[in-house]
Amino acid sequence: MTTAAVRPAGLGTMWTLPGVYAPQADTHLLAGALHAEGITPGMDVLDVCTGSGALAVLAAGMGARVTAIDISRRAVMTARMNAARAGRRIRVMHGDLTGPVAEERFDLVVSNPPYVPTPHAQRTRRHMPAVAWDAGHGGRQALDRMCAHTRDVLRPGGVLLLVHSGLCGTGETLRRLTANGLRCSVTDRARVPFGPVVTQRLPWLRAQGLVGAGEDMEELVVIRAERS
Repeated sequence: MTTAAVRPAGLGTMWTLPGVYAPQADTHLLAGALHAEGITPGMDVLDVCTGSGALAVLAAGMGARVTAIDISRRAVMTARMNAARAGRRIRVMHGDLTGPVAEERFDLVVSNPPYVPTPHAQRTRRHMPAVAWDAGHGGRQALDRMCAHTRDVLRPGGVLLLVHSGLCGTGETLRRLTANGLRCSVTDRARVPFGPVVTQRLPWLRAQGLVGAGEDMEELVVIRAERS
């Protein structure tokens, strides 16, 4: 077991099993958005691609009824463990994005999905650690599905808070969310150094025109989308 060094606002240290995405800069950014949005006791919150469960624990600590989902069984175990350590009651489910709760409705959905562009030849299986970050050739494999299906699990007036890298197209996310009936905008941005995965793929990313020569930082964005 490894211990993540990052401590999102309102949380102690998250424990992560090997291969589970530990809280990083994007987690911090989304945690800030969660605080800014405000949670009232009894709100129904869904955390999609929960990883360590950091955001689910944060929302539960603010009084929400929380459901968390991840496609990785290790992430599910990790999130349950961190919920128990924090003394928070969280329903943690194994599944693909919003699939396990397709018939339910939530006041708020938060998601930090995989968004790192991945070479076509690189195959990622569900049990591999890379399932937490590999997101297809354009980095939009999970993002496009979130844009297409999140409205279906939001109540009227419900909100999606979504974080991803500008490498996979902020404008495209806004366009797709709007096309699916959500009012959306970028509510926060941060420039951060490339992480180890992106750094390893820099030659390929530059060849694809996704990263310019000499660039060593990426922009993270939080997008807020509301259902009418």
